[in-house]
Amino acid sequence: MVIDSIQKGIVIDHITAGRGTKILSYLNIDTSEHTVAFIMNAVSRKAGRKDVIKIEDVTDIDLTALGLIDPSATVNIIENSKIVKKIHLELPETVVNVIRCNNPRCVTSIERSAPHIFHLINGEEREYRCEYCDEIINAKGDWNHEALHSEWANLRNGK
Repeated sequence: MVIDSIQKGIVIDHITAGRGTKILSYLNIDTSEHTVAFIMNAVSRKAGRKDVIKIEDVTDIDLTALGLIDPSATVNIIENSKIVKKIHLELPETVVNVIRCNNPRCVTSIERSAPHIFHLINGEEREYRCEYCDEIINAKGDWNHEALHSEWANLRNGK
């Protein structure tokens, strides 16, 4: 399989095998305008297996959300076919409108315009606490309920 290098864009590398689809879904890249290469379950000397995403002509992405989904991933910014910046993702201390509070009595369930604000309380377990109701969300899970779905990402980005 041959996937050429890109002139300008980003390469998200060292994604934990299987999490690439969630990252790609969250990014909600318009594939009619941008070339996207998604490599699943590639061999990795470091991790055994990994996913890789290459996106041409896109450099502005939400690193906070990516750090929450997979803090082991790296983001390479590409210009003129060369890596000009390498970013090692980390778990963010605070996330806004990335995790949804599941507590039906939380103000975010009643006031739709209230931002969903969470603070990291346990990095090893990837647990976050809702600023309003103290609900604990484990971001280590399967991402079916905690993370934003693409329609939330569109609302956050004003689309």
